[in-house]
Amino acid sequence: MRRAGRRRWATRRAAALCLAALCALPATALTGCGAAPPPDDAAGRDGQAVQRLLDRRAAAVRERDADAFLATVDRSSARYLAEQRRMFANLAAVPLRSWTYRLVDTGGFTPSLGQGRRLAARVELRYRLSGYDTAPVVAEEYLTLAQRNGRWYVASDDGEDDGRRTSVELWDQGAVTAVRGEHSLVLGVGQDRRRLREVAAAADRGVGVLRKVWPHSWAGRVVVEVPASLDRMAALLGSSASGYRGIAAVTTGEVGGGRDAAADRVIVNPEAYRILGAFGRRVVITHETAHVATRAATTAATPLWLSEGFADWAGYLGAGRAPHEVAPELAQAVAAGRLPDALPADGAFSFGGKAERLSQAYEEGWLACRMIAQKWGERKLVAFYRAVGESPRREGAVESALREVLGVGLGEFTDLWRAYVAAQFGVDRPAR
Repeated sequence: MRRAGRRRWATRRAAALCLAALCALPATALTGCGAAPPPDDAAGRDGQAVQRLLDRRAAAVRERDADAFLATVDRSSARYLAEQRRMFANLAAVPLRSWTYRLVDTGGFTPSLGQGRRLAARVELRYRLSGYDTAPVVAEEYLTLAQRNGRWYVASDDGEDDGRRTSVELWDQGAVTAVRGEHSLVLGVGQDRRRLREVAAAADRGVGVLRKVWPHSWAGRVVVEVPASLDRMAALLGSSASGYRGIAAVTTGEVGGGRDAAADRVIVNPEAYRILGAFGRRVVITHETAHVATRAATTAATPLWLSEGFADWAGYLGAGRAPHEVAPELAQAVAAGRLPDALPADGAFSFGGKAERLSQAYEEGWLACRMIAQKWGERKLVAFYRAVGESPRREGAVESALREVLGVGLGEFTDLWRAYVAAQFGVDRPAR
């Protein structure tokens, strides 16, 4: 889903070089799942009654009690009742640790022509996956509630009375298959279990790489979701499919968040993922795992050339591929005399632009991080990344970290990077 204050990461290599890792585990007993606190709004007794309804609904999910869950649904809404029955069944393989609802606010009562009162409500769903989430995923639901004989029931979750839309979760799209890896959980809909196991294996490898190159605290686990299609992927992200065509995976998470920040998810575009070879899949999964590992150190001060460049550097680490193989767009530009003058701005990473320019931006960021690792060492690269993220503001963050960690100014660093790029592709003297 789209969340304010979140950065969504993705990788693209011309035709698509991006991917995600998955894996799953069996359902376990739920813990830490008490009733949600009472709503903060002034809905009075109705608000308290609605919260009690939501608490019963959450308890039914945690206890895997379909009858109790469906008892919270308005029986006069036959279509919605059938949808909720399917959704509950779709959750069967999802290893939930916690699941709670909180009434955030209400949009007021609406008339319903003698069928009882109806109430529009904004609800916060918070859930965690057992063994993987140290913090919950937070999603918004816009419910229409109906009162029958003095009791409240859920009549719809599409915000029909005020036009607002509930977040789409993977289990809303079909029965979930869960596959567990050693350090990963893969949840898929409409996917072959063998393919999910392959993704889990790649995710485990990615975790192993990041545990070696990122010596700082992070969960050391990844959760990957594999929907049935590009359109389904876009629905999970609350966006248009056109923005993710050719993008094999996206990582969602809250930048700069600590242990209490919402849980990360890697979401795969199965159509783009399918066309990648085994090497490309490994690279992209490791790339996305790098975003999960570095999320707490990635802030509004971190430029995309650094966050994406570091993720690509981790993805290609030890691959033994030559620069012209990893960075074909940049190689072609340099050969044509178009050596970049400066590190790519954030706008160069926009999915709405030309695919070639987007690919080149990733390649430029990769070579910048690769140069730091080769010239100053991998530990300095990590220290530089963290120093940039610790800056209280974007302006001057890179310059300050360059001086503090690498002992160079931005101008000197840019000149070194341009010379390094030129040397990778056989150009001796870069000209301004």
